[in-house]
Amino acid sequence: MKLCNFNVGIDQPFFLIAGPCVIESEQLAIDTAGQLKELTDSLGIPFIFKSSYDKANRSSTASFRGLGIDEGLRILQKVKDEIGVPVLTDVHEDTPLSEVASVVDVMQTPAFLVRQTNFIQNVCRQGIPVNIKKGQFQAPWDMDQVVAKAREVGNEQIMVCDRGTSFGYNTLVSDMRGLASMRQTGCPVVFDATHSVQQPGGQGSTSGGQREFVPVLARAAIAAGVSGVFMETHPDPVNAKSDGPNMWPLHNLKPVLEVLKALDDTVKKHGFIENDLM
Repeated sequence: MKLCNFNVGIDQPFFLIAGPCVIESEQLAIDTAGQLKELTDSLGIPFIFKSSYDKANRSSTASFRGLGIDEGLRILQKVKDEIGVPVLTDVHEDTPLSEVASVVDVMQTPAFLVRQTNFIQNVCRQGIPVNIKKGQFQAPWDMDQVVAKAREVGNEQIMVCDRGTSFGYNTLVSDMRGLASMRQTGCPVVFDATHSVQQPGGQGSTSGGQREFVPVLARAAIAAGVSGVFMETHPDPVNAKSDGPNMWPLHNLKPVLEVLKALDDTVKKHGFIENDLM
């Protein structure tokens, strides 16, 4: 499928969705987007900047949620204009979808809302690409019906994204077989390498995470065959206002992407993926 200004699919080089979890400030968004564009341009990796104007699914009401829709969309528009990259943000049930769709290039639906039929269809009715996250409580093949709902409203620009599956309390596990199963939807499959190492609610009022495993899972997902990788990154994850424990440090991103690109080139060049379910 055509995504922003590039083609995506299992026979195409992987693309990257990356950025800070939440928009903390205009300067952070501009600086991070600029560094990510420079890095991905040098490696030849198609790139979409991601940051949320509002994080509605925080563990505690005391947690930072973002700068709000007006300021958030203004900053995302500035990123598009000044850095020249497409942008993605999360949307929620109370989001003014048409307003968001007039600014962003891709909308993303939270994993917890994947079964909300009206929500999924209303997002897809906006007519722009949508990245639908698989629920942590779902089997990979459950996404078949989610995609069917999405396509009923006429939007064919649908991606499906795996962010791990609940495994006991405050823990997620990533089943690489699920990535192959989700390809049967006919949609590009995206692997969320940073939320997959999250420990939801693991620190009581906030979520924990094991960022040291981000490269491990990202490499495994590329080898299993995906169209894109989602990876939240921050120049100072320890002091980030949201999802710091599972975000990857921006200054350490280049070697990770270099390895992912080499793996992706090898797997797709030799045609392993096209034949692995035969």
